[in-house]
Amino acid sequence: MSRLILVRHGRAAAGWDADPDPGLDDVGSAQAVAAAEALAPLGPLPIVVSPLRRTRETARPLEERWGVTALVEPRVGEIASPEGMGLEERGIWLRGAMAGSWADMEEAYGAWRDDVVDFLLGLRADTVVVSHFIAINAAVGRATGDDHVVCHAVQNCSRTVLESDGAQLRVVELGEQADQTIVG
Repeated sequence: MSRLILVRHGRAAAGWDADPDPGLDDVGSAQAVAAAEALAPLGPLPIVVSPLRRTRETARPLEERWGVTALVEPRVGEIASPEGMGLEERGIWLRGAMAGSWADMEEAYGAWRDDVVDFLLGLRADTVVVSHFIAINAAVGRATGDDHVVCHAVQNCSRTVLESDGAQLRVVELGEQADQTIVG
C-alpha cells in the first residue's frame, strides 16, 4: 500500500486564461515554503511534478530540504484545452468543464483522467505529487466514485492524501477547501 500526498501548486502569478505557463507569485512562493515545512518530517520521499512552472516552483523548497530531485511527469499535468483555443477562450471552456461531469466531456478527457489515475496507481512507494486542481479532482473523483469534474475545490498548496493498492485509490484525507473556485 502506498500513500500518495497530492499537493496542489502554490498560487500562480497569472490565471489559466492569461498565461499558458505562469510561475508562482509571492503568495504562492510563501505557500510552497510552508508546504515544504509541513511535509519535511515525512521524508525524504520521492517527489513527482508536472512539467509546468508552478508545480516545479512549488516543489523546489521541498526538494532542497530533502536533497532530492523531483521527477517531471506529464501525466500529472494540467488538463489541456481543445486545440487552437486562445487564452480567453480557455478560461471560458474550463469554467464550463468544471461545472459538468466527465461523462459530459469528449472521450479524450476521460482518457486524460484515466492516465492521471493509472500513473498514481503505478506508484509503489509513498510519494509527494505536486499537481493541479483538475488532476487532483480526477484522482479524488475516481477514489470516491464521483463523476463530477470538480468534486473537491482544493486550495493552493493543500495536501490531499490517498492510498493506493495498485488497483484502487482510497481517500485518507481531503486537502483544505478553497474559499472560491480558482481557475489555474
